[in-house]
Amino acid sequence: MLQKIIVRILLSPFSILYGVGVWLRNIAYDTGLVKATKFSLPVISVGNLSVGGAGKSPHVEYLIELLKPYIDVATLSRGFMRKTKGFKLVKYQDTAESVGDEPLQYKRKYNDLVVAVSESRNTGIPMILQQHPNVQTILLDDAYQHRAVTPGLNILLTQFELPFTRDSLLPVGRLREWKAAYKRADIIIVTKCPEEITTDDKNKFIEEINPFSYQQMYFSRYEYQMPYHFIHINNRVDLDQSQQVLLISAIANTDYLLDYLEPKVGSIQHLEYEDHHPFSQEDLQYQKKVYDNMKGDNRIILTTEKDAMRLEPYRQHFYDWRINIYVLPIKVKFCFDEQEIFNELIKDFLLKFKV
Repeated sequence: MLQKIIVRILLSPFSILYGVGVWLRNIAYDTGLVKATKFSLPVISVGNLSVGGAGKSPHVEYLIELLKPYIDVATLSRGFMRKTKGFKLVKYQDTAESVGDEPLQYKRKYNDLVVAVSESRNTGIPMILQQHPNVQTILLDDAYQHRAVTPGLNILLTQFELPFTRDSLLPVGRLREWKAAYKRADIIIVTKCPEEITTDDKNKFIEEINPFSYQQMYFSRYEYQMPYHFIHINNRVDLDQSQQVLLISAIANTDYLLDYLEPKVGSIQHLEYEDHHPFSQEDLQYQKKVYDNMKGDNRIILTTEKDAMRLEPYRQHFYDWRINIYVLPIKVKFCFDEQEIFNELIKDFLLKFKV
């Protein structure tokens, strides 16, 4: 504890300098000194104040599945950690290295969806519309801090276990901008809630965040689906106590995932990497070594959908080694039976949208 306090004190000057820079940038946009672009079609932004782990991708997928049956939707992401530059439409055969793991995940799950990556959202949106003029709505993934575009609807996510109200600015904490930035949100979703969340928990969170009158608050959790085989995707497996699991993950926060898995399987060994870690041949050899040394006849490797995008170049290796590797999909579920209320809010925004 004392060591953490000392580290926080040492990092505080850097946090203040970072915060001043963010504050000046926001002032420039708030006062109109720097102009943001508004578009003539509905743009929905999904983001958070912290660095990763709030569940942006599953919530974007929720919106895709909500809207796709009715209108033509496109997603636009930065394409974090990709090795390409500029605007690029994502194709099914692309790799995480060329477009980023999350955009590739969207394309693989929804093949007829228009998925694009661009460092600049305000230039990426016109390029999407130029090549796909039928697109009616654009979902911006992780664009809360990208103020060059003014979205029609701004959705802010924050984790149940570490809401932005209890966090600090980088590098002391995980916040990318000051807590007061939550005022830009139209909708605030507290994510990764426990299944047994109570109304009392909900009311305490609402009191803590203290939303403005124009803001709506919701609470969501994950529902993990039956894992599917990494190679033979139509093959699925039930998780049970007979299994020894090697969990491979390179996501921002695995506590929620581990809380789900631990009571379901016999044992878990966890190889945890940094968020968006690009897996190497050395990583793969070590994973095989750990898997081979696991005891028991019912051994499997389990990974997330996002990590599967970065493990994909090694698909043949897993096949040749006859390793049973499965992917664990997730769905977003709204708490307190507020799913339909949220859905209607989104639909109402689209119906009443005006430039």
